[in-house]
Amino acid sequence: MAGVQDFWEFTDDFLGAVVTLPTTAENGCPWGINDTSAAGTPTYTYGVDHGETAGDFASGVARLAFDNTAEVQNVCLSFKDGLAFDIDKLRGVEIRLKQNQATVDATTSLAFGVTGDRNDAIDTIAVAAIFRIIGSNSVVVETDDTVNNNDDVATGQSLTNAYKRFKIDFSKKSDVKFYMDRGDGALARVASGTTFDMSNYSAGLQPFIQLQKTANNNTNGIDIDYVHIWGVR
Repeated sequence: MAGVQDFWEFTDDFLGAVVTLPTTAENGCPWGINDTSAAGTPTYTYGVDHGETAGDFASGVARLAFDNTAEVQNVCLSFKDGLAFDIDKLRGVEIRLKQNQATVDATTSLAFGVTGDRNDAIDTIAVAAIFRIIGSNSVVVETDDTVNNNDDVATGQSLTNAYKRFKIDFSKKSDVKFYMDRGDGALARVASGTTFDMSNYSAGLQPFIQLQKTANNNTNGIDIDYVHIWGVR
């Protein structure tokens, strides 16, 4: 009978008292923050006491948010290039999150999913399967595998200040599939007209959630309810 000897999973619900996320991955905590702010102090915390609205079903959250300093800010939650998940054994990634504002500022962008080694400039990341919002609430998706490159493919869906689930299906890496919450909790495939081929990559990936703004004083932010990644041994 199939069981834990055949499958693995990583889940983080970001439970516990509110604490600041570390800027380096530490023993017992694979997560680390990249913070490129200069004068400002953006938020990067996790815990249960974030004033979540009743009915959001988010017991704990990781929160990334800008402060009102008018500067470039980039806050990234990742495994700090600890590429823990072999793409050939990976089967799925699911992330549930929301914006902290109804409408994202035109100077703000967000990317989340899994990548190889990170970079502040999203389009220079060599390996990635990610959802993105770029200066608007509209969600696009993209993949890169060092050879094949699908950038900013429209989904017809949006992200606002209500939680949505996002899933990436790696059951066939030559045909990676993206799914998104339709707003009623059910997942529906998006960008199905594009084949997202990542068959040229055969190494590790890490979870990646990056919020960034150009020089602007907006205080946009996101709350991440959970990250769930699973695969075969």
